[in-house]
Amino acid sequence: MPFNPSSSLAKLLDAPVRPGRVIWLGLRPERRAPMVVIDAMQLETGRGVTGDRYSKLDGNRQVTLIGVENLAAVGAYLGTAPADPEAVRRNIVVEGLNLLALKERRFRVGEAVLQTTGECHPCSRMEEILGVGGYNAMRGQGGITAKVLRGGLVRLGDVVERLDGEPEHVAK
Repeated sequence: MPFNPSSSLAKLLDAPVRPGRVIWLGLRPERRAPMVVIDAMQLETGRGVTGDRYSKLDGNRQVTLIGVENLAAVGAYLGTAPADPEAVRRNIVVEGLNLLALKERRFRVGEAVLQTTGECHPCSRMEEILGVGGYNAMRGQGGITAKVLRGGLVRLGDVVERLDGEPEHVAK
C-alpha cells in the first residue's frame, strides 16, 4: 500500500468485508463466440478458467468478476433492466460483495484462491452489445480481473471471501 499502514485509511481498508456469493458462471470459448453458461467451473493455477479463451494466455486477466449490483447500475444508466451477465462477458457474477474491496487482495471463491490484478474496464463491444451509451454505462461498473493462485472448483452458491492475515504465496 502506498500509505502508512498504521493510518486511519489503512485501518479502514483492512476492516472486515462481508462475504459474497456466486450467482452466475460463464466462459468464453472463443473471441466473439456466445458465452457458455455453466453451473460449475474449474480454475487452473496460473491459467484461469478451463475452457475459457483467456486460459490460453499467461497474464493477469485469467478470471473476470462482476457484481450483480453493477449489472443493475449499468441497466439504470441505460434506462433498462439490469444488464445480462452474458452481454458483459464476465466469468463470475457475485452478489453481496463490493468487488473493489478486494483491490490488491487475495480472495477465495469456492475451492480456488485468486489475487485481484485490476479493474475490468469495458471494451468497445459494449456499445455494440448494450446499445448506444453501453460503453459509458459500463465505466466504473465492470468488476475486477484476477489471476489464479490456487486452482479449484467453483460452483453456483459458493462463498466469495477476502483472505486476511494469510501468507502472500499460496501453494497448490
